[in-house]
Amino acid sequence: MRICILSAIVLLGFLAPGALPAGDAALAVVEKIAGFVGFYTADGKRIGAAKIGAFPHEIVMSPDRRTLYVTDNGVLWMTDAGEGGNTISIVDTSSLKRTGVIDLGRYRRPHGIDIHPKSGLIAATTENPDGMVLVDPAKRKVIRFYDTQGGDSHMVVFDAAGEWAYVSNSATNTVAAIHLSTGKTQLIATGERPQGGVVSRDGKIVYFGNSTSKTISLIDTSAKKVAGVIRTSSGPSRLALTPDQKTMVYNLHPGDSVGVADVSARKEIGVVKVSGRAMSMTVSADGKLAYAGVQDQDKVFVISVPERRVVRVIDTPKGSGPDPALPLGR
Repeated sequence: MRICILSAIVLLGFLAPGALPAGDAALAVVEKIAGFVGFYTADGKRIGAAKIGAFPHEIVMSPDRRTLYVTDNGVLWMTDAGEGGNTISIVDTSSLKRTGVIDLGRYRRPHGIDIHPKSGLIAATTENPDGMVLVDPAKRKVIRFYDTQGGDSHMVVFDAAGEWAYVSNSATNTVAAIHLSTGKTQLIATGERPQGGVVSRDGKIVYFGNSTSKTISLIDTSAKKVAGVIRTSSGPSRLALTPDQKTMVYNLHPGDSVGVADVSARKEIGVVKVSGRAMSMTVSADGKLAYAGVQDQDKVFVISVPERRVVRVIDTPKGSGPDPALPLGR
């Protein structure tokens, strides 16, 4: 009932006279608990919202920046029991509305999501069953399922060439390297509880945060093995690289903070405290700002990466539960 009431309030606010035009949206925030994508100006004003599926988790934007794809997981925490949802919501960045869904059929609890760098196909992890689906967003259909050979398939990232996808198997401490055309899967042992990943611009390294081991694994994409680690403070689980590839920024989930590492030195160089458990991490197109959602407090923290300090706190509606905050790059 509380979520229904919140939904009504949000929709009324969106339709109210004086609402800002869609072109002013600078940030799309997945409001996981309420089941919305909220749109915010650069200074943190909420100007619209799209109602999507239950307990959405991750978000990605199309290369032309016109469309957002959001995984409707259907379960709040990945450790919770439940059948979960089986859709990916399609949200238009101009109208700020959901314009459709992709039905995943028997593949349920979609979580991580990425867009192929060349074809525009979508990869999404599923937790029921554990695996990865490859989806054609134009036809709105699953075109292939891949067995990740692990437990709690969590996040996914394509390599730079688009030949392989890398999926973190959080429960079994591996990353599955999946060759898209053949379906061949190679398991790469990482630290404990690997979660979010990011690929270097040259495609030579894919990084995954190991939240329990307090490390970030550097996986050599040619050799398909760990080539080094960055030791961090507690709980790295979502990673982002600045455009110059020199700095890694990551949330420290149980540490109520955000970490910053020097990539070439493979060393943590700073920690920025926030007021609660940071659940997500993204960076602006210029790499100057990082965004961390604190779900339990309905806040998104905006952090200056060069200065390593909080420069703004965005308040989202009470009970919205913000997770990833995606800069729209307008």
